[in-house]
Amino acid sequence: MYSSINIEKTIVQKQLLFLSLFVYLLLSACAEHRVVPTSGDAAPNKHVDVSKVPNAIPKNEPKSRYGNPESYVVFSKRYYVMENRSGFVEKGIASWYGTKFHGRRTSSGETYDMHAMTAAHKNLPLPSYVQVTNLNNGKQVIVKVNDRGPFHENRIIDLSYTAAIKLDIVKNGTGLVEIRVIEPGQSIVTSSGVGAPVSGSSVENTIDKTGFYIQVGSFGQLANAEKLQKKLNPLGEGLLNISQATVANETLYRVRIGPITDIDHSDSIISKLENYGVSEHRIVIK
Repeated sequence: MYSSINIEKTIVQKQLLFLSLFVYLLLSACAEHRVVPTSGDAAPNKHVDVSKVPNAIPKNEPKSRYGNPESYVVFSKRYYVMENRSGFVEKGIASWYGTKFHGRRTSSGETYDMHAMTAAHKNLPLPSYVQVTNLNNGKQVIVKVNDRGPFHENRIIDLSYTAAIKLDIVKNGTGLVEIRVIEPGQSIVTSSGVGAPVSGSSVENTIDKTGFYIQVGSFGQLANAEKLQKKLNPLGEGLLNISQATVANETLYRVRIGPITDIDHSDSIISKLENYGVSEHRIVIK
């Protein structure tokens, strides 16, 4: 017969196994739709009056029990969850998700509601609140980040259907955005229009209609930057350029592809980078 210690040990092991499996399933579920955009996801059939849906209101909430591991792996890539979100700002490409995942459990344990003001992010602690600005039209919303994703390598945030409608990115499927962490107590100006800007923000200064860049390398020596530029020239005639910057008193030469104004075009270029031996890149929006 088992001793009471062995029985207790067995129970604890089963509990840990169940918890590990639960976390894995949560992360796997939130990964499914963000890798293949044509996976059957869609907007709702009936009209949704998004003007009646208010912005998320930042609140002091405990971290999600299941959504904040130190790191996690999706499709062989490891992602790290941020410990400190204060002052976090990021620019890049946003996508959205809708009916296919409506009613399913998110990585935080909450149920996904495509009509609510929520979003998914790979690294921010769950929950977090962010201001999202469409850089092409200046529209802004506040969303609660309660899910993980998007795991498409060229996207920084996945918005709920309603948030995406408010920002006017549903039609194209994606959009250039800036995301900025909003802490509880930060003053928010309400608006009867689409989206509500945060008090003191300057929408006009964030709009950039000149396009964006794919940064594929940064070098201390100009010769190395020129070598990569020449190697990648077939990807876009006239799009390969080198920009110079000073970081910590060190001159860096950054190889960038752009400006690009079409996100599908950038996806096409990025899909070919590994053929040229480039495994790392990032989107740069000035």
